[in-house]
Amino acid sequence: MKSSIQTCCSSSLFKSCKPYIGMISLQFGYAGMNIITKISLNGGMSHYVLVVYRHAIATAVIAPFAFFFERKAQPKITFPVFMQIFVLGLLGPVIDQNFYYAGLKLTSPTFSCAMSNMLPALTFVMAIIFRMEKVDIKKVIYQAKVVGTIITVGGALLMTLYKGPLVEMAWTKHREAHTKGGPTNETSDHDWFIGCILLIIATLAWAALFILQKATLTTYSNHQLSLTSLVCFMGTMQAIAVTFVMEHNTSAWRIGWDMNLLAAAYAGIVTSSISYYVQGLVMKIKGPVFATAFSPLMMIIVAVMGSFILAEKIYLGGVIGSVIIVVGLYAVLWGKYKEEKEENQKRKLLEIPEAIKDNNNNTQLINGNLQLMIGNGVEAKADQADKCPSIAIDLPPNQTILNK
Repeated sequence: MKSSIQTCCSSSLFKSCKPYIGMISLQFGYAGMNIITKISLNGGMSHYVLVVYRHAIATAVIAPFAFFFERKAQPKITFPVFMQIFVLGLLGPVIDQNFYYAGLKLTSPTFSCAMSNMLPALTFVMAIIFRMEKVDIKKVIYQAKVVGTIITVGGALLMTLYKGPLVEMAWTKHREAHTKGGPTNETSDHDWFIGCILLIIATLAWAALFILQKATLTTYSNHQLSLTSLVCFMGTMQAIAVTFVMEHNTSAWRIGWDMNLLAAAYAGIVTSSISYYVQGLVMKIKGPVFATAFSPLMMIIVAVMGSFILAEKIYLGGVIGSVIIVVGLYAVLWGKYKEEKEENQKRKLLEIPEAIKDNNNNTQLINGNLQLMIGNGVEAKADQADKCPSIAIDLPPNQTILNK
């Protein structure tokens, strides 16, 4: 009996920990992609070709799953739907990935990850522009999102305009002694600034992708794998056209059993395929805010891995800007969390049976909880009422007993 109870407790504990394990594992996967891609780009691989191979591999991996699991009741691809998929392929695989890789090559993996933490704030701004989100500045939750967005943009501007002195780490000092007088991959201040601008453009394209994807998912709500494979395929075709225009050297297409193949395969399989599945499962259980909250962890992992593997140099401006961006990020996420909580409480309010919503009863939010005012000022929480099959209350004469 005791062993069965222990087994039950351990299984429930593991089940509750699975979303955390999944998101932490994803951050290590993303961090590995940044490090491997940086090594490949430094080795001379064209980022245009890398984007083509990455999404070709991603299409080959995702398409069979979409065929076997979602082939029934496929949505019709009308011209508006085709244009949405075309623009999604342009925003994600072509604009976002090419600008991100170009910015990564001119800066560093840690810096690039820090810039990508602007995504929730920029998505919030675009949602306001396209009237997908309303802002009531009198409410604290919207004030937090607005202030968080301003802080995040301020941190990005600081990282762009101020590089600062080198921040030395204990485990990198001995490498500096060995590399003195040897060749370095140090980028100039001008290249660093250009890299910052490219990363900001990439994040803007990423945010626009999320805005358009939300509208497209109304058509593909039950066929998300199909949508992903279509976007990857469309992005591959567009990336091939862009590469033919931008990359005139045919030898750039050559790829062997080297770091270039590893970078393309790793990004296509881990970042564009496995991460999509794991993140989708986590978002179903915990929601999108929970999934986004782990992104600063990737920046820390990349900083440690980059300093060991790439002997990456970290500058004071990047450290201060990263901290500011993370503060703004969590301010936006806190406002989003509170907004979703309030919407769920309003949804519960709408689900209360009409028999309870008479002239003698009313409902209201008190201290963030949904309260049901019954008859002569008697209160019952909605979530507590849902757990009981019925509520019997003694009322004055000429009143009736209300059953939930």
